Amino acid sequence: MALIKEIKGKQPVFGENIYLADNATIVGEVEMGHDCSVWFSAVVRGDVNSIKIGNKVNIQDGAVVHCTYQKAATILGNNVSVGHNALVHGCTIKDNVLIGMGSIVMDDVVVESNSIIAAGAVVLEGTHIESGTIYAGVPAKKVKELNEEQTARLIEGISDNYLLYSSWFKD
Repeated sequence: MALIKEIKGKQPVFGENIYLADNATIVGEVEMGHDCSVWFSAVVRGDVNSIKIGNKVNIQDGAVVHCTYQKAATILGNNVSVGHNALVHGCTIKDNVLIGMGSIVMDDVVVESNSIIAAGAVVLEGTHIESGTIYAGVPAKKVKELNEEQTARLIEGISDNYLLYSSWFKD
């Protein structure tokens, strides 16, 4: 069973149809919408500020979602995929976004809707990611614009897949 922990009188709140892997950790002021999943060894740590997660969000194996004390909450919109071993910290991720495997998204970053942060990218503090783009590299830079087919396949497709995968693990 996942570790769900109250901190300083604040405890996670979950929507319907949630899957939490056995060793996922969700702590403190975390609000999670419907149809979400938090996978093996992932951590969602709302101990020093709040974390708000929309609907149909998947936080994949080893990912960390955190925030910054007295500075930056973390907000994930709807239909967001946070890839394996990614770090999402004190930022705002809008709807229909893919955060690639092993990427880092720092404080006060805003990722607009229909965008991708490529695997291994490092998005520096305060960066504003344009809607409909792919950002890659260290530090992350705009490398490409997305078309509708890419958005459907790469962003919506992954989110849909993780909703399916989570159904396999439910009792």
